[in-house]
Amino acid sequence: MEEMEKWIQQLKEDVLKSDYAQKKLVFGEGKQNAKICMVGEAPGGDEEKQGRPFVGKAGQNLSSFLNVVGLKREEIYITNVVKFRPTNVSPKTGKFVNRPPKKTEIAFFLPYLMKELALIQPEMIVTLGNVPLKAITGDECASIGDMHGAMTKTKDGYHLFPLYHPAAIIYNRGLAQTYDEDLQKLKQYL
Repeated sequence: MEEMEKWIQQLKEDVLKSDYAQKKLVFGEGKQNAKICMVGEAPGGDEEKQGRPFVGKAGQNLSSFLNVVGLKREEIYITNVVKFRPTNVSPKTGKFVNRPPKKTEIAFFLPYLMKELALIQPEMIVTLGNVPLKAITGDECASIGDMHGAMTKTKDGYHLFPLYHPAAIIYNRGLAQTYDEDLQKLKQYL
């Protein structure tokens, strides 16, 4: 898709002129005219190494969730709001660890995400966690705890189905049943 290639090239050029020039970018991937686009917050360490979104532990969870709703990864488009891994240095280990994206990072990448969505033109956007939910809705008060598992529409006319981030059940096993229920609701919409 020529337009997507132009978009990627423009993003690369703009990042090189920014404070993020030294960061390794991880672009979205999948079916170019997918009916469903899944949007996460940012790549983690495995994603940074492989240059692909959702390939680590959260990606394994996402793959099993896709099986539950009857989708294959090749049928969807998957991306992140922020296109590089946000990190801090761990005081314990001295190694880089993931951190949530800063508002400035989200603000930098948001216009590119919106252009990416315009190029894909999905019928439905599934946000994975609070960061993409707030970014897509443009509502800083939007909360995954309040909005998960319910279909809504964005001001841009996309059908929006918020889910907790696939990593959430790694850290909070109590969310597993809620996630399963939300996936069953998503399956009905599909």
